[in-house]
Formats: sequence, C-alpha cells, structure tokens
Amino acid sequence: MLLKILLVCGVIVFFLLISQLVDRVVGELANKRSVSEYRVEYVTKITRFALLFCSVAVICLLLGLGYGDISLFLSSIFAVVGIALFAQWSILSNITASVIIFFGFPYRVGDRIQVLDPDAKLCGVISEITMFHVIVRMEDGNTVTYPNSLMLQRAVLKVAPGALPLERDNGEG
Repeated sequence: MLLKILLVCGVIVFFLLISQLVDRVVGELANKRSVSEYRVEYVTKITRFALLFCSVAVICLLLGLGYGDISLFLSSIFAVVGIALFAQWSILSNITASVIIFFGFPYRVGDRIQVLDPDAKLCGVISEITMFHVIVRMEDGNTVTYPNSLMLQRAVLKVAPGALPLERDNGEG
C-alpha cells in the first residue's frame, strides 16, 4: 500500500513538473512569435488538460483499476463527447486549427496578408488571432473575422509593406 501511495505521489509531482515545463516552453514560443496573452492562456489550458487526463489514467491503473474498467469508462466519455461534438464539427475544427496556428502559422499579428479565396477578396492587416477566428482589418477600415479552419485551408499571401495586393481574375469578361 505504501508503494502505491509513493507511486501516486510520484505521478502527481511528475504532472506538476511537466506542467511547469510545458508552460515555460509555450511562454517562450509565444514571446518569440509575439502572440497575445489570450492565446497563450488557451494553449496552456489545453496542454494542462491533456496532461491531467493522462495522469489520472496512470493513477487509476496504479490504484488497481483494471485496464478494461478504465477503457470502458473512457470509451463511454469519448462516445458522448464525440456525439456532442459531431453536431458542432466546425467549432471543433476551428479550435484544433487555433492550436495549429499557434505553433505553426507563419504570420503574426500586424502582418499584412491576402487570403487567396475565390469567394471573397480579403486583404488587410491581422489585428488578432483568437480561438475561433483570425480578425483582419481591411484597408477600407472594416473588420473581417475569418475562421481558423479556412485560414489553414486557403493560400495566404504575406503582402510586403507598400506592395499592392494581387488582382484576381474572377472569370467575368
């Protein structure tokens, strides 16, 4: 019994140390990329939740719950969450895209971009990148919110300062 208690305490300490390490790495990456505090907090919460989930699963196994019991419980939770999120697939895809944008998007707040979307002419300066969308301030002063998932699916051109955006042929003669 003492061994189980020590192992559980070890898992908790490991969780706390890894959480601090991940927080530090995310913070350093955010400073390098000039990311807003809101996005840093969001990504930190997601990583902590994933670490907590893994830690609870390990603790359950250490306390003697069988793999079958844990897998039955987790599969039930995933089934309910999956059904609930299936109806909201676009929200889930935007949240996932937000995490991908945080770690791999080559453009930052303040960059002038043009989204090469055949349905809409979008050229302006990125004013904010949130959990669900990228906010772009257009040259005419209007603000456009563009979904994160579409930002990853479309070609995005970084427009050099002073350069004119590309003119697109819309097929009208």
